[in-house]
Amino acid sequence: MKIRIAIIALFLLLAGVSAYFVFQLKFAFDFEQFFPTGDPDLEVFREFTKEFETDDNFMLVALHRDSGAFEQEFLRKVHDLTLECRKLPHVEETQSLTKFGYPVKTPFGFTTIPAIHIDQPEYYARDSARLVNDERFVYNLISPDGNTLVIYLKMINSIKLSQAQEFMTALDSLVGQYDFPEYHYLGRPYFQQELVSMQKREITVSTIISGILVTIILFIIFRRFWGVMLALFSIGLGMLLFLGLLGATGRELNAMSALYPVLMVIVGTSDVIHVMSKYIDELKKGLSKSEAIKITVREIGLATLLTSLTTAIGFCTLLTSRVEPIRDFGLNAAAGVMVAYVTVILFTTSTLAFFRVDQIVKITKGRQFWDHLLAGAYQFTVEKRRQITWGTIAVVLISAYGISRINTNYNIINNMPTGARLTEDFIFFEEHLTGFRPMEFAIYAQPPYKATDYEVIQEIDKIENYLHQYDGVRAISSVTAVYKSINQMNANNRPEAYKLPENEQQFNRYKRLAEQIPKLNVSVMVSKDREKARITSRILDMGSDTIKQMGQRIDRWIDNNTDQSIIKADRTGTGLLLDKNAEYIRRNLLQGLGVAILIISVLMGLLFGNWRMVIISLVPNLFPLILAGALLGYLGIELEADISIVFAVIFGIAVDDTIHFLSKYKLARVKGMNRESAILITFRETGKAIILTSIILFFGFMVLLFSIHPPSVTIGLLISLTLISALVSDLLLIPLLIRWLY
Repeated sequence: MKIRIAIIALFLLLAGVSAYFVFQLKFAFDFEQFFPTGDPDLEVFREFTKEFETDDNFMLVALHRDSGAFEQEFLRKVHDLTLECRKLPHVEETQSLTKFGYPVKTPFGFTTIPAIHIDQPEYYARDSARLVNDERFVYNLISPDGNTLVIYLKMINSIKLSQAQEFMTALDSLVGQYDFPEYHYLGRPYFQQELVSMQKREITVSTIISGILVTIILFIIFRRFWGVMLALFSIGLGMLLFLGLLGATGRELNAMSALYPVLMVIVGTSDVIHVMSKYIDELKKGLSKSEAIKITVREIGLATLLTSLTTAIGFCTLLTSRVEPIRDFGLNAAAGVMVAYVTVILFTTSTLAFFRVDQIVKITKGRQFWDHLLAGAYQFTVEKRRQITWGTIAVVLISAYGISRINTNYNIINNMPTGARLTEDFIFFEEHLTGFRPMEFAIYAQPPYKATDYEVIQEIDKIENYLHQYDGVRAISSVTAVYKSINQMNANNRPEAYKLPENEQQFNRYKRLAEQIPKLNVSVMVSKDREKARITSRILDMGSDTIKQMGQRIDRWIDNNTDQSIIKADRTGTGLLLDKNAEYIRRNLLQGLGVAILIISVLMGLLFGNWRMVIISLVPNLFPLILAGALLGYLGIELEADISIVFAVIFGIAVDDTIHFLSKYKLARVKGMNRESAILITFRETGKAIILTSIILFFGFMVLLFSIHPPSVTIGLLISLTLISALVSDLLLIPLLIRWLY
C-alpha cells in the first residue's frame, strides 16, 4: 500500500513540474528544417548563400485594383507605402515601380525618368504598356494585366520566428492605414507566422476533440464515474508528462506536432483499456484486488510493454529520414509512447487497487453479446478458410496495382491550411504574378575569366534567354540586367534596346559606367572576388516531379549549349532542396520499414521462441501497409514528407493487437489447451479489448478530419481506414496462419 501511495505521489509531483515546462514549449517553422541533410546540393547551396544571400529573404505586398492600378490616388498610396515600409523592423530596403526610374545620360551626367509618372495621368497608358512588356518587371513588380502592383521588401537573412511576428504585426498595421481595395502577401515572414499559428490551432483543436471523443467512448465502456475519471486522468497525465518532457528538453514543435495530442490520447487509451479490462476480469473471477493487480501487471504489463516497444520502434524508423522534422517526430513520438506506458503501468495500476469492480464498471449482460460475437468470429475462421485465403490474395493483387500508381509530384499548395488567408494569397500570386518557389543558378567563371567579363556575361545571357522559354519560370534576373539597362539608356530608352551590347569594347565602356551609377550596383549578383555570379528566378507550383524533370532538361541544355571552358553552372536554391525530399522519402521509407520489420521479428522470436510465430505476427501487419499504399495510389495522394509518416504509425500501432492476441494464445497453450481451444479462448478474452481499442484508434485518428492542414486530414483518413483493416487481418489471418503452420 505504501509503495502505491508513493508512486501516486511521485506522479503528481512530476505532473506539477511538467505543467511548468509545458509553458516553455517553443514553436518553429523554418524551411531549412526540410532540407535533406548530407545531400551534396545542400553543400552547394550553403556555399552559395555565403557568397550572396538566401533566396527567400523577401516579402512581397501585392496591391490590386480591379479597374487597373494606373489611377492617381492608388499610385500615390502605393508610393507612400513603399517609402514607409523602409521603416519596418528587419527590412533592409524596399522597391516598387513607383520608385523606379529609367537611367538617362545627359551632357551633364546621369539622371532618371520615372517608370510611372504619378502626377501626369496623361502618360499612364504609355507607362502601363511599357512596363507590362518589360521582362524585368512583368510578373515580378506588375501583373500582365496591369491591375496589380507589387512592393518588394528585402528582409534580413534567415529571419527568425519572433522577428517575423514583430515584422508582420507592424506591416499589417501599416497597410491597414491605406484602405487598399485588395492586398495580398507572399514571403518567408508571412509563412512563418501563419504556419506556426496553424500549428497552435491544430494542437488545441485536436486535444479538445480527442478528449471529448475518448470521454464518450470510455463512458460507453465503463458507465461508472470513477472508471471514466480514472481512465481520463491516466491518459491526461501521460500527455502532460510527455509535453513537459518536450519542454524540459528544449524540443521545438514543428509542422507535424499537431499529431502528438491525438497520438498520446490514442496510445494512452489503448493501454488503459487493456489494463483495466484485465483487472476487471480478474476481480469478476473472485480474486482480491492485490491478486488481480499482480496478474494484470504480469500478463498485460508484459504484452503492453512489447506493444509499446514495437510502436516506438515503428516511430524510430523515421530516424532514417534526412528531413529533420520527420526525424524529430519519430523520436518524440517514440518517447511519448513509452511515457504513456510507464504512466499506465505504474500510476493506473497503483490507483486501480483502491476501487471495487462495481465502482469502475457497470455490471451488465453485455458479456453475452461479446461472447456471442467473438464465438461467431472464431467459427467464421473455421468454416471460411478458403474464402479468407482467396479474399486476401485478391486484396493484395488489387493493392499492388494501386501502389504502382503512387506519385510524388508534391505541390506546396497541398500543404497550405484550408480556407486560410495565407492560402488565398498564395493562389493569387500563382495566378497573377509569380510563385514562391525560388530557383537559382550559381555561375562559376572558369580561369582566367571573371564573372564580369564579356564572355561570361554572354554565357549567362544564353541561359537567361533559354529560361524565358518556360512559362512557369518567372522573375528571371542576373547581372546582365545592368548592362542591358545601360545599353537601353544609350539608345534613348527604346524597349527593343534592352539587350547586351554587340561588342566587347562597348561592353567594357558600359562596365565602367556601371561603377558610377549606385543604383546599378552589381554586388547582389556577383561575388566580391568576381569569380561567381547568380541567376535568380521564381517558379510556379507545378509539382516537385514536374519541376525536377524541367530542371534536368535545363541542366542538360546548359551542359550542351554553354562553353564549359568559360562557365560552369549549378542549379540550386531552397526550391530544389525541398523538392529533393521526394526521392529521399521513398528511399528512407522502405529502408526504415525494413529495419523495423527486422527488429520486431527479432523481438517476436525472443518472445515466442519460434520462427513460425514470427511469420504469424508479421503477415497480418504487412497487410495494412499494402492497403495504405494502395489508397495513396487510388486516391491520387502524393507521397510527401508529412504523408510518409503514415506507414511508420500504421506498422507501429497495428502490431500491438497482434502481440496481445498471440500472447494470450501462448498463455493458453502453456496451460495445456489444444490449438482450437486456445484460439477460442483468445478470441473471447482478448478479442473485446482488441476490437474496442481498434474502434478508439479509428475514431481517434478521424479527429484529424477537423484539421485545416490537408496532410493531417489525409493522415487521419489513411490511418483510420488501414487500422480497421489491421483489426480484420488479425482476427481472420492469425487463426488461419496458426492452423497452417501448426
